[in-house]
Amino acid sequence: MRPDQRLVDAAVEQMRRRARTEAAAVYLHDGSILTSVALDNLNAAANLCAETGAICRAHTLGATITASVFVSAWEDDSGISVLAPCGICQERLAPWGPDVLVGVAAPETDSGWAVRSLRELNPFYWGRYFADGDAWPAPGIHSP
Repeated sequence: MRPDQRLVDAAVEQMRRRARTEAAAVYLHDGSILTSVALDNLNAAANLCAETGAICRAHTLGATITASVFVSAWEDDSGISVLAPCGICQERLAPWGPDVLVGVAAPETDSGWAVRSLRELNPFYWGRYFADGDAWPAPGIHSP
C-alpha cells in the first residue's frame, strides 16, 4: 500500500494520544497499520526514533512493511508536517527493499507531502555493495 492520508491520520492520532510532538505509522502488506512514538530518555544515546517501534513490531510479526510516514507537530501550533525518515530509519526500513514507500515533505503540494521510494531517497545506497550483483541487498543479508 502507498502512504496516504489514512496512514498520516493514524500517526497523528498516535501522536496526540501520547501527547508527543512526533509519531510514525507503517502499512503492512495486508493493509494493517502499526504506529509508534519516539522513546526519549535522559541519556540521549538511548533515544529511539518514532518509526523504531513500528518497524520492530513488524519484524517481530514477520510482516512486510510497504509504506511508512513520520509526522511532526510544530511547537508553535502552526501545523503538522510529514517528513522523510532520517538516515537511520532508512536503514531500518531497508530490509524490506528499495520499493518501500515513504512520506516526504513537499510544501508545493496541497497536502504538503509526497511519496518517494527508499531507492529515490538514497540512489547510492551503500548496502548495494553487498547485493551479489542485485540492485539491493536481499533481506537475508540485512537480517541473517
